[in-house]
Amino acid sequence: MRRYVIEREIPDVGTFEREQLRAAAAKSNEVLAELAPDIQWQHSYVAGDRTFCIYLAKDEEVIRRHAEISGFPATRIHEIGKMIDPTTERPD
Repeated sequence: MRRYVIEREIPDVGTFEREQLRAAAAKSNEVLAELAPDIQWQHSYVAGDRTFCIYLAKDEEVIRRHAEISGFPATRIHEIGKMIDPTTERPD
């Protein structure tokens, strides 16, 4: 499976209360169960009017299907090619 970051523009998502976020997660999980095993949600970051979601997926099409069924927009989808972190500078 490939790793993707999905940017979702959702007005006021940064002000959502815990219950609203819980309901959104439940809806997403319901759709993910329908589309399994071709897609997995790892986690999301909420910032202002956007979420940045990290997914494992077979391809972009299954991400678009998840967005369509769940009602959560997939404003931008980027396949993650490589990752770096503070340990990247260390020799192998």
